[in-house]
Amino acid sequence: MTDGTPTLHILCGKIASGKSTLAALLGAAPATVTVAEDDWLSALYPDEMHELADYVRCSTRLRQVMAPHLAALLRAGLSVVLDFPANTPGQRNWMRGILADTGANHRLHLLDVPDDVCLARLQARNRSGAHPFLVSDAQFHAVTRHFVRPTAAEGFDIVIHTPAGFAAPAG
Repeated sequence: MTDGTPTLHILCGKIASGKSTLAALLGAAPATVTVAEDDWLSALYPDEMHELADYVRCSTRLRQVMAPHLAALLRAGLSVVLDFPANTPGQRNWMRGILADTGANHRLHLLDVPDDVCLARLQARNRSGAHPFLVSDAQFHAVTRHFVRPTAAEGFDIVIHTPAGFAAPAG
């Protein structure tokens, strides 16, 4: 934001849609901190993440601890790139709660990437071994079933990103 107000950058996109890549770009801005769920989960729960239920359990615990910390960063004047998935209304409501009483702005970055592109990226990522978690095609589909595209009614400032790298305000 040009007015110096901190911003919470929220990322919505399927597995391997480019959320972490975009997070790195956004996080390079001055006075901006990136907080990546995968980094925390892989460090805190390295041997506990095998199924979707494990992710839900561990992620819930992490979110409980992170929410007040993230709000404190925003109140201190830092922008935060939250590299956690905002893929369901419940996840987005949790993120909205972080904003409460911080005075921060927000941007919800929607990565609008087709499943076939995400799957190709996921398979390449799995082969590279560079990501802390291997995700099978079956797991991708199981998680994707829960994906709910954000709507204007949710009240977020949405910026849409496509595979070609185009970013434009929604609406």
